[in-house]
Amino acid sequence: MTALPPHDEVDWRTDAPTLDAHRFDRSGWTPDVRPAAVASVRGVAGVRHVLRHAHRTGTPLVPRGAGTGLAGAATAADGGIVLDLTGMNRIVEVLPGDELALVEPGVLTADLDRAAGRHGLRYAPDPASVEISTVGGNIATNAGGLRCAKYGVTRDAVLGLDVVLADGRLIHTGRRAIKGVTGYDLTGLFVGSEGTLGVIVGATLRLRPLPAATATLSGYFPDAEAAFAAVAAVRAAGVVPAVAEFIDGPTLARIDEYLGTDLRSRGAAFVLLQCDGAAADQEAAAAARVLRECAGHLEVTTDPAEAARLTAVRRAALPALERVGPVLIEDISVPRSRLPEAVAAVRDTAAATGTSIHTFAHAADGNLHPIIVLSPGQTPADPAVEAAADGLFRTALRLGGTVSGEHGVGVLKRRWMRVELGEDVDALQREIKAVFDPTGILNPGKAI
Repeated sequence: MTALPPHDEVDWRTDAPTLDAHRFDRSGWTPDVRPAAVASVRGVAGVRHVLRHAHRTGTPLVPRGAGTGLAGAATAADGGIVLDLTGMNRIVEVLPGDELALVEPGVLTADLDRAAGRHGLRYAPDPASVEISTVGGNIATNAGGLRCAKYGVTRDAVLGLDVVLADGRLIHTGRRAIKGVTGYDLTGLFVGSEGTLGVIVGATLRLRPLPAATATLSGYFPDAEAAFAAVAAVRAAGVVPAVAEFIDGPTLARIDEYLGTDLRSRGAAFVLLQCDGAAADQEAAAAARVLRECAGHLEVTTDPAEAARLTAVRRAALPALERVGPVLIEDISVPRSRLPEAVAAVRDTAAATGTSIHTFAHAADGNLHPIIVLSPGQTPADPAVEAAADGLFRTALRLGGTVSGEHGVGVLKRRWMRVELGEDVDALQREIKAVFDPTGILNPGKAI
């Protein structure tokens, strides 16, 4: 690599511990590469400086937030630059009258939600990594979360973006208004692009009023089929929950080990529902009537502390599995009506490949997370693990779904993305990439 040009808003690091710490993300996949430098930036001018240098020298550049990505999108490029955006962590402004927030990409998602809460508002997207993931990373992968059942995913909250292009130009897309159809939707194009089209340096985000009331329900069922049938019956009763989460029996057992609870003894499947808004109590009562018909154990609460305890069960699922061993975190989505078939196919895949697969899901929108827990000595490249992942992706496509609901494509799903999209759409996406990044320096080998 050529000499690294100094700048007041850039800290260049080339020491081995820093480089090694920025090689991988949380996906479980560690590439056999090492970046040449990490550029920690503190402002837009610093980002533009680093991009101009990378563009001029043809150096690969990987934008990175907290490194919590689950598909390998933030893993380093060999001999490249990792652009560390965590230092750009200002909540620039919260505008209560417009229900908007202006933020930098390194803001933690939970910090934004808490800042909005001080104005009687909330930032609705809430991925399970809410306390550790950054807003910029959430935008880059179009992250979902527990509340996506009612409020949508990250794309539904992004009104405008500030983006530095590959050659260092700064552009602004979108607007502060809720509505707008002037020109192509470049904001929507950047959301979910995984750092391959530009570097997000600012975002205009939509906030929502805090709900007047919230009611939380948790139910335990004899099997996954009964659990998903119960969620479908709740929606058929006219209730649109803000949260509808599912955890299978094997995962409950691991959560018990992690939290010191006895949840698995109550049933082989767990469902968490939340109803919010002025009609939360009435909706929760309607949901409870439905759930009682098939749940072996049911809890209903409007107490915030009890609600936090119940919600913590769902958020503990991944940490509980990570304590067992390395995990490969998959992310498929199918039509809601096909969820029972999908869970059955996951069980069949585990049996056929001899792998350990645990499943939790956003039950209201069909997004499943089958987690492959690796045995000692196994890696994601192990043939049995690869066969299991391929089986999961085939299941998603066979049932009319997608190989990635919210984690992105990164490195790990590129082959299956092409199967899903088809040759013509794949070629079109590459042409779009070439318009924004003609020299191919932005996150090469990722997403497309």
